[in-house]
Amino acid sequence: MREAIWKDYELIDCSDGERLERWGDIVLIRPDPQIIWHTERKNPLWAEAHARYKRSTSGGGAWEYNKKVPQQWTIKYKNLTFGIKPMGFKHTGVFPEQAVNWDYVSEKIKNADRPLKILNMFAYTGAATLACLEAGASVCHVDASKGMVQWAKENAQFSGLADRPVRWLVDDCVKFVQREHRRGNKYDGIIMDPPSYGRGPGGEVWKLEEQLFYLVQLCLPILSDDASFFILNSYTTGLPPSVMEYLLSVMLCSGFGGKVSSDEIGLRVSESGLTLPCGSTAIWESN
Repeated sequence: MREAIWKDYELIDCSDGERLERWGDIVLIRPDPQIIWHTERKNPLWAEAHARYKRSTSGGGAWEYNKKVPQQWTIKYKNLTFGIKPMGFKHTGVFPEQAVNWDYVSEKIKNADRPLKILNMFAYTGAATLACLEAGASVCHVDASKGMVQWAKENAQFSGLADRPVRWLVDDCVKFVQREHRRGNKYDGIIMDPPSYGRGPGGEVWKLEEQLFYLVQLCLPILSDDASFFILNSYTTGLPPSVMEYLLSVMLCSGFGGKVSSDEIGLRVSESGLTLPCGSTAIWESN
């Protein structure tokens, strides 16, 4: 399992379906359904956290504040700076376990013998976009949420990267890729971080494991002939990394060569020294 090493973020402890986390100087408690153990909560910060997200029995939930929390504050990962704020459905604007993938794309871009053009799909608040920009790539950042794209722009400003070559697009990722294919546009790297569940334009519900083949298939025509990498992230519990590895292998290796690897990604828990699984990643990379 790959795990990220942070200074400004810390997974302090986890027990009874909850995480105890430090985001800079702010301590939050957030739910996590994978935490099925009932270990003793010895750390005093369990009782002293700034805020806790409590789920509602009728769906959703809300933050309960024990101390004053800024509307927004910032944390750093290496040269990148992100705005953090408690949002609905427990989110804060950053998935810290993804730092291992930011490091990966940064190294691939820096070690390339040419400028790389990257597409970041379902790009959220832009952490992967910033990592690519900071490494020297040009990026097309696409997300369907106007608020998330605006947040990503703010993160670029926080990180001193606002003047880098990036296109910020509020768009449906599937429709965007279809248009890029018709235009003949190509990318040297693709980062895909789709949600586990979604709704189509007609309100129909779709599940990632049922649509993933189609999503990857759509992207094949817009990969350049000498593409460098294709990263696929998932938080879907029923979609193990080995399945994503198989999918990328059969879809990419025959036409582009290269190799595919996959693994869980996670965060080290300070109290136990163990690693909490936080998702899966499969990566195709050229030879």
